[in-house]
Amino acid sequence: MGVMSGNPKNEPLHYGEVIGIWAYVAANNGLISMYESFVNHAGDKDLVTALEDQIKMMKNENTTIEKVLKENGVNPPPTLPSRGKASAEEVPQGARFMDPEIAAIMAANAGQGLVSCSQVLGQCFREDVAMHFMKFHADRASAGGQLLRLTKEKGWLIMPPLHQQNKQES
Repeated sequence: MGVMSGNPKNEPLHYGEVIGIWAYVAANNGLISMYESFVNHAGDKDLVTALEDQIKMMKNENTTIEKVLKENGVNPPPTLPSRGKASAEEVPQGARFMDPEIAAIMAANAGQGLVSCSQVLGQCFREDVAMHFMKFHADRASAGGQLLRLTKEKGWLIMPPLHQQNKQES
């Protein structure tokens, strides 16, 4: 039997897995902090709910994957302090992120999150770590779909120019 056989939890992480997991947690920490701030800026109730759902999702991901790091003797990145609560009306108009801006940033982050999950997943040797990132990918794809629906319903979707092929009659 080799080093990479048997119970995956007894297998060592390789350096790629360690840095991938560590960077994923660090990115989530930054997004959690930003989204907590966005909650204070958002005026739309549905957008606030989407932000809070994504914050909860990322905190749950971090709890799950930080455990793997700690079990393998790796300190996870530091968690940022939670943001205080404020209402959107308390944020000065010129300094406030508007709801369509927040939704656009969330959409870009949704795509980046899928890529990050895929990257870690693609380099995993440990099946347990791979399973975590498969679940994270599915959860993020679902959240991205919900965000897409929300941005369409609210009229916030920023679309690139549509390609329409000119048909020439002969």
